Amino acid sequence: MERQPTLSAARAEPVCDAQGFGQQGFALIEILCALAIVGLLAAIILPGIPRSTTRAKLESYAVETAALLKSDRNSALRRQVWVATLVDAEARAIRSGVTGQTIRLPPDVVVQATLAARCADRATGRTIDFFPSGMSCGGTIALARPGMGYEIRVNWLTGGVEIVPQKLL
Repeated sequence: MERQPTLSAARAEPVCDAQGFGQQGFALIEILCALAIVGLLAAIILPGIPRSTTRAKLESYAVETAALLKSDRNSALRRQVWVATLVDAEARAIRSGVTGQTIRLPPDVVVQATLAARCADRATGRTIDFFPSGMSCGGTIALARPGMGYEIRVNWLTGGVEIVPQKLL
């Protein structure tokens, strides 16, 4: 049995075309064209993907809302005045009665408000009122997205504000 000498892959001769150029690998222009096509597709497709509010951002909105309510309560106590915080669930906005600061919530966040219809012998319905004594009309503001939600609760007796996480289906 005679063995035929084998040619290692490292010493193999490149395959040449009719002009004598090797056809191994890709040319730089081919790689650049492929990258340009991928970049163009990404620029067209990515803006169309809906961006939803993340869990952390929803929690941030809840904390910001609670801070605004606490600030209004503290102002009512400090200045000895009646302060009304406007809660507009349809417009997705919560407006401070003291500073006028407005928190605007994104369209994918569901906003529900349970507020007192009457408070201290006057109709309210769209506000959470804080009294100079520290008491309030109370109410609940629910912020939710699929799978997660937070309730910001204002105690009517103490005027205290708390955030309660909610598990949603």
